[in-house]
Amino acid sequence: MSALFAIWALVASGFTAVTLWRLSRASRGVVADAPPPTLLIRPVDRPTPLELENLAAPLPLAVMQVVVSPSREHLSPGLRWVHSDPHCANRKVGHVLAALAAFGVDGRRVAVVDADVRVDAALLSSLAAPLRQGAAMATAAPLPEVRAGLAARALRGILAHGHHHFVALDAMSVGAKPACGKAMMLGPAALSELPALAHFLGEDLELARRLHARGERVALARAVARVPQPVDLPLRTVIDRMTRWMQVLRAHRPALFPSVPLLFAPTPLLLLVAASLRTPALIASTSVLVGLRTALALRLRPRASESWEWLLGECVLMVAAVRGLLRRRVVWRGRTYRIAAGGRIAEDA
Repeated sequence: MSALFAIWALVASGFTAVTLWRLSRASRGVVADAPPPTLLIRPVDRPTPLELENLAAPLPLAVMQVVVSPSREHLSPGLRWVHSDPHCANRKVGHVLAALAAFGVDGRRVAVVDADVRVDAALLSSLAAPLRQGAAMATAAPLPEVRAGLAARALRGILAHGHHHFVALDAMSVGAKPACGKAMMLGPAALSELPALAHFLGEDLELARRLHARGERVALARAVARVPQPVDLPLRTVIDRMTRWMQVLRAHRPALFPSVPLLFAPTPLLLLVAASLRTPALIASTSVLVGLRTALALRLRPRASESWEWLLGECVLMVAAVRGLLRRRVVWRGRTYRIAAGGRIAEDA
């Protein structure tokens, strides 16, 4: 039994070593000097105080921001607003389609950015650069900006220091690129696919899959999408969020789902087993894994004070993977949906 766990640790170590090697060879592209004329769509149902701060942040003159929601209550008076209360299952897609119907493209780039992201010129310029080079869609890796708290650090451990960082995912991807819908810029091919996504959970992954099938390119922007976090972020909220992501992965790419417990988040369990069995081979192989994961954390975000957060992130990922495997319904934006094959969803009666 100890030998099996030692082999598991070595396989996970090899996965991390290959990721480090690919990251050393990866090119992140260039960033334009200034964002082009952009229609910035911000879909939101019930904005939090932190999201209201993000929506009110100053933007470059070339950017026309449009907030799309059922109500303009609490929004700053100067913000453009489109009323939208979509009946489709994916309300975010419904909001985006409402904004496009109201304003049209009119020669502008179209960016869709969640309200919890703090948008600046660097993000928009970075998203625009791949489209200028022929990509059909560009997305940005989310970076939680942590103030304090165990839950917020666990979230940063997942998205900034571990294999679930979208830079690492992009480096290791095969086939359709990973895509994060926190911040996207959509070209004509991507925009043409939007109406068909209105009843899918995980519109970002489904859009990336469809574009890949059409021979189009999906690119990861160099800049990150900064996501400020509340001081009192509950751990349950982080676990629920990651559980939804695991449900999205299981629905859209079931063959990849086992990689989460086996390769992305095995370290906490292996550490417990190594401490229990205390065999030299298992202790050595697990130590190698911990060393490589720490090296990856520092490669992705070179801050020694945060380099341990990946372990917190793996604990949350493992719990979320188990929950995502067992659950057949997803709670999303205050509504409960049934998940069908391929990521289609329907609201429970």
